[in-house]
This record gives sequence, structure tokens and C-alpha cells, in this order.
Amino acid sequence: MRVRCQITAKVCIVLLTMACLVIEAGDAWASDSAASVVNVVHDVQMKVVKLYGTGGLRGLEAYQSGILISADGYVLTVWSYVLDADKVTVVLDDGRRFDAEHVGADPLTEIAVLKFQLADDPLPYFDLSQAVAAEPGQRVLAFSNLFGIATGNEPVSVLQGIVSTIAPLEARRGAFATNYRGDVYILDAAANNPGAAGGALTDSQGHLLGMLGKELRSNLTGTWLNYALPVAAFAETAENIAAGRFTPPAMAEAERPENPLLLGTLGIVLVPDVVVRTPPYIDRIVPESPAARAGLWPDDLLLMIDAYPTTSCREAVEIVGRYESDAAMHLAVLRGENLLEFTLQGGEAPGSKQESPLEEK
Repeated sequence: MRVRCQITAKVCIVLLTMACLVIEAGDAWASDSAASVVNVVHDVQMKVVKLYGTGGLRGLEAYQSGILISADGYVLTVWSYVLDADKVTVVLDDGRRFDAEHVGADPLTEIAVLKFQLADDPLPYFDLSQAVAAEPGQRVLAFSNLFGIATGNEPVSVLQGIVSTIAPLEARRGAFATNYRGDVYILDAAANNPGAAGGALTDSQGHLLGMLGKELRSNLTGTWLNYALPVAAFAETAENIAAGRFTPPAMAEAERPENPLLLGTLGIVLVPDVVVRTPPYIDRIVPESPAARAGLWPDDLLLMIDAYPTTSCREAVEIVGRYESDAAMHLAVLRGENLLEFTLQGGEAPGSKQESPLEEK
């Protein structure tokens, strides 16, 4: 009996020692894992920037996110009204601020590339050619200037979630359907709130999976979507824009209609186009025209025509000219501090006789 007790005691000591070793190993593993996550988050945050541009009124935030795609100051982001400015401010992770210029944009994928001049050491960035793809059920991290919380050297927000599914994007914002209809990552995290557009979606190791999109509602359910565009959907286009090799498909002459629509046909006369980027304010509405019947007023500012932001009088004329003369289109205008939406149908406006859309004759 004594021997059995001694053996039992020795076994207990061995088991207790092994248990302590397992606990210590588990603590060490958990500590290493936590340290690894912290390092990944820190590394990714250095590659995500805060963008400030046009906006500031109710329903029009003046900020969004972007990701660095080169060591010398190229930024990839979502194409939106925030970029409707001569200069967009880029704020780095360490708080440094730069004025960025537009390099180009693609209306089909709804991405834009900016460039700022960097005089210091090269920046950390995402190499789009090294990006990876995600699978349904995969854990992911979303990095962005969510709600504009980060303004200087504060780190951008981080959300953890799962790729719920991969599906075609069928969504809209109000009356405006998104141009991009390809597959996106649908997320279970609230990753697409104000300021998040243009942020980075990565895996747990910090590899880029995609870019967070705009705030959109599902055409099927009417609910707000949390999604990201896969890198494969925009990588080649972004690289071509940065290299100066890209021509927007919608600008191709071959796609222009034989009988283009004019703003005058809709009954809209814009203010005189006196500078390169004259804001597209409405100067006059032709009585009994489609614009008059829809409820547009003088002094309304044209923000979007369908899904295309209108940054100037000339761009508004250019966009309308891509439609057939009898086409229907959706307009978003700013009236005071209110964002309003209208649907107009093309056709001859009484008394307009296709007059100039920029100024009265």
C-alpha cells in the first residue's frame, strides 16, 4: 500500500508538472499570437491613409479612406464626390499631410488613383501584384477611417469579421445603381459606414484581399451592404491609371450615341462656364420642360448624373452627351443643405430648341 501511494504521488507530481508546462506553453502561444496580431494591425495601418475633400454638409461627409499602392505616393481609393476638388488632402498614419492630385478614375469599377509628392523615405505600401483571394468563411480585417475618427496621427479603425459569401454586387444609393456588377466579398462586419470607402480588407496576416466600397443598399433586400471589391477586380486598372496607360471606357468615341442628349433638351441651363472647374450650378430652368416638371430649381448644384459625379459644368455636359436624346437619367442635386434626387426623361423641351446648356442665348 505504501509503495502504491508513493507511485501515485510521483504520478501526480509528473502530471502536475506537465499541466504547468502546458499552461505555460499555452500562455506563451497566446502571447505570441496576440503580439502577432498587434504587429499585423500596425503594419497595415501604416499603408492606409485618410482622405479629405469636398463635402461637409448634411449627408455629404468630407472624408473617406485610401490605400498606398506604391512607395512614392500613389493612393488607391473609391471614386466619389469627396474627390471633387482641385486638391485632396492625404493624411498618413504618422499625421503628415499632403495635397494630392487626381491621376485618373475608372467609372466602371468606380476606383480612383491619387498622387502626392513625397520627399522623405519610401512609404510602406500594398503591392497589388502580391494580393491574395479570400474564401467564404475566412476571417478578415477591415481597416478604414470609419466615421472620420482618425484625423491626424491616430490609427485608422480596425474591424474583424468573416467573408459571408462571394456574390455579384446588385446595389444602389437612392436612385443610383452602382456601375460595378462583378463579384464582391460580402462581410458580416459593419465595414461600410461613413468614411470607410477606400479602406483595406486583409487576411489575418495582413495580405491585401480587397478595397472597401461605398455605402450601398442591396437591390434584393433593401438593407445596407458591407462589402469589399476583390483586388483582382481593379488591380490591372489601378496600375494602368498610375502608369498613364488608361482611358475610361465611357469616354471612348465609339460608344457615343448618334443623337446625344443635351442639358438643354432636359430644360437645364447651367451658369456660364468661366473657369476650368466651374461648379455645375443651374442658372435657369426652361418652363414646362422635363427639369421643370421634375421639380429642379435655379441654384441647385448638380452632384451626380446616374452614378457619375459631376465636378464641373464641362463634365456635366460631357456625361449627359453619352446618353441618347430620349434616355432617362437620375440626377442628384444639392439644394441648400439638402441632397435631393430626381428622374428626368429625355425629349424636346418646349422652347429650348437644343439651346446651349452652359449659358442663355
